[in-house]
Amino acid sequence: MPEKRPFERLPAEVSPINYSLCLKPDLLDFTFEGKLEAAAQVRQATNQIVMNCADIDIITASYAPEGDEEIHATGFNYQNEDEKVTLSFPSTLQTGTGTLKIDFVGELNDKMKGFYRSKYTTPAGEVRYAAVTQFEATDARRAFPCWDEPAIKATFDISLVVPKDRVALSNMNVIDRKPYPDDENLVEVKFARTPVMSTYLVAFVVGEYDFVETRSKDGVCVRVYTPVGKAEQGKFALEVAAKTLPFYKDYFNVPYPLPKIDLIAIADFAAGAMENWGLVTYRETALLIDPKNSCSSSRQWVALVVGHELAHQWFGNLVTMEWWTHLWLNEGFASWIEYLCVDHCFPEYDIWTQFVSADYTRAQELDALDNSHPIEVSVGHPSEVDEIFDAISYSKGASVIRMLHDYIGDKDFKTGMNMYLTKFQQKNAATEDLWESLEDASGKPIAAVMNTWTKQMGFPLIYVEAEQVEDDRVLRLSQKKFCASGPYVGEDCPQWMVPITISTSEDPNQAKLKILMDKPEMNVVLKNVKPDQWVKLNLGTVGFYRTQYSSAMLESLLPGIRDLSLPPVDRLGLQNDLFSLARAGIISTVEVLKVMEAFVNEPNYTVWSDLSCNLGILSTLLSHTDFYEEIQEFVKDVFSPIGERLGWDPKPGEGHLDALLRGLVLGKLGKAGHKATLEEARRRFKEHVEGKQILSADLRSPVYLTVLKHGDGTTLDIMLKLHKQADMQEEKNRIERVLGATLSPELIQKVLTFALSEEVRPQDTVSVIGGVAGGSKQGRKAAWKFIKDNWEELYNRYQGGFLISRLIKLSVEGFAVDKMAGEVKAFFESHPAPSAERTIQQCCENILLNAAWLKRDADSIQQYLLQRKASPPSV
Repeated sequence: MPEKRPFERLPAEVSPINYSLCLKPDLLDFTFEGKLEAAAQVRQATNQIVMNCADIDIITASYAPEGDEEIHATGFNYQNEDEKVTLSFPSTLQTGTGTLKIDFVGELNDKMKGFYRSKYTTPAGEVRYAAVTQFEATDARRAFPCWDEPAIKATFDISLVVPKDRVALSNMNVIDRKPYPDDENLVEVKFARTPVMSTYLVAFVVGEYDFVETRSKDGVCVRVYTPVGKAEQGKFALEVAAKTLPFYKDYFNVPYPLPKIDLIAIADFAAGAMENWGLVTYRETALLIDPKNSCSSSRQWVALVVGHELAHQWFGNLVTMEWWTHLWLNEGFASWIEYLCVDHCFPEYDIWTQFVSADYTRAQELDALDNSHPIEVSVGHPSEVDEIFDAISYSKGASVIRMLHDYIGDKDFKTGMNMYLTKFQQKNAATEDLWESLEDASGKPIAAVMNTWTKQMGFPLIYVEAEQVEDDRVLRLSQKKFCASGPYVGEDCPQWMVPITISTSEDPNQAKLKILMDKPEMNVVLKNVKPDQWVKLNLGTVGFYRTQYSSAMLESLLPGIRDLSLPPVDRLGLQNDLFSLARAGIISTVEVLKVMEAFVNEPNYTVWSDLSCNLGILSTLLSHTDFYEEIQEFVKDVFSPIGERLGWDPKPGEGHLDALLRGLVLGKLGKAGHKATLEEARRRFKEHVEGKQILSADLRSPVYLTVLKHGDGTTLDIMLKLHKQADMQEEKNRIERVLGATLSPELIQKVLTFALSEEVRPQDTVSVIGGVAGGSKQGRKAAWKFIKDNWEELYNRYQGGFLISRLIKLSVEGFAVDKMAGEVKAFFESHPAPSAERTIQQCCENILLNAAWLKRDADSIQQYLLQRKASPPSV
């Protein structure tokens, strides 16, 4: 491991009060000129000013103390490694206020960070570039020299000099637009002064866009900017945004502080979206919905992302974390409340059940590893900051906030949130500050409970056994850290303060008892529980822990899966806990396969989705054996009854969740080679391609996947042609994600080469290569080789952003041979990727865990699958 460099935050001698910034981008030669005049405060006499600055050349710099003359800087000392510049002055700058002036030039890079260029094609087919920004976490310094730390807040007066036929946007509304004196083709656009804010939330966009607009019921002007000619596709997001602003205003009891908010679709964009205050930027697929060509899952994603980014306008923008250590507060909170907001706008999505499958179980999977990390991480250097934008900050953060909200109750939670936002508005706060507000509101020991969840990594496994004592059920609970590698061994096992809910078959939707488990072992008496009633922990799968039941307790719960008397989210949680216990070697995988077969009557989309994920993990594992076909048979058996019930075409009265379920089930059956599904998919694909009967958006992914996996070179060529013709980014992405299903080695190479071609947007290359790695055993080998062979280009392209981590994770974590872990480790020792260091360790750990799982359970799984075939179970 390379030694960590000591990292220092900026000195506090000089700080900004206001930045007056004028930028003039050149959209043809990809450079920009900038003029900064900052009102600054010298707090301590000094002869130098240290700021953040990266890839910028300073031409002149001076400081003028108020009412005194200008002092020109005599030296600019760039510390490139630390992304800092030190301006040296010939005389001492005395305490007081003054004006710092800097003229500088920079480049509009193609790395999707800082002030960068984004490529688009005009409706007439001409390739052009927009100039856009992405500053979080530490890239405002690529657009202008600044104090680029979240706690150093100031106001901003921004103006942009741009071609007069282009749209220019920033955080605030336009207050003036006048011809630029030196060039009649340019205009200078001036924006209103911002509130006090952090640099990472500043944004500007220069390009060609159409928009749709409305006013929210509290009077905020909301616009959605789309590519030219696609204004129609902004309407769905506009509707969601207009409903969401008043929802948050009421929830936080704090008005939205700016006069307007713009949501804009950016062609080349690394993240899903970015919450810049008043100007939220999105990937096209996270914002644009075409009534005809968008599938249900895209609508849902757009609704969630809009909900997430708008929540940040309060939580993050109005009140900002003091340092990146507290990033999780921003992200965990927004990742939780986006679901609350979507549930308010679209109750028919059953979105809280989906939360468990999308966030909660994902976080638990990562957090069971030895190479996980606590929610609160001390970070310094920018490359370390990039690394914490992961499932722990977002998904575990959201999960523990959901648990906390449940523990406190909605009323006190809202009161506490309002206290927190009011107390810290336009300021910075740390995790402790939120606990304090919530403690004041609820009278519960919030800090004591929550520190066990945010300051130490991992989560507990609660082991429970029960005994009937006359009319009561006595439960014995014990907690130990849950580890992906099996039972916790080691000295002092960490302990958690666990809010535990217990329900019984008398009322499966109501907690019979709520307790706070604050010690390693506890006995609990449930009054008046009849011997034939079941008892379940973790009602609603809200507590962030896994449960291991004694075999008698588990036996009594299983009929509740078959007869659906257990609520959906509890059925899901039970199955997921068992699957992870099998992965960890605590129970046998065969036990879980038997439980999976009990889901034949399951109607719920999310329960199926989680089951499907776990079967996918098992399939990938067994692709390393010679009985891979047997597990495909098992998949077909589990999914064909529901497939037959659903059929191919929507029935009257069906909704959002039926559409999602149909796509999921048909895709699963098609991929497994279910004969009737494959034939129908081929028939419908042919009609689609010939233009006779266009596939509905919800059926495209499963059909594309099925025909490609069981197709040939001609099928791949047709798919690539559909990709080229697609006007919508969503359709291009849909095709990119399934290309990896193709099986022959030369076609796999063709897909990998395509991934790096001009046809695929740089942020989407990752999902094409990842799709190949996840598509088949030979795909996995080919993708890993491809990454090694093209490492320079890939690394250069994503330079330390989180996309590099995602690429590595998607492409190597399916391996299951010990020596592959060594190979991966060795490759990255000689090709370092600092921001992906932890991801690489996690991947190597997962490879070793897969290998151990295979050694442990492969034989018994094979025997079970063969014996099942000999005597099929009676359903």
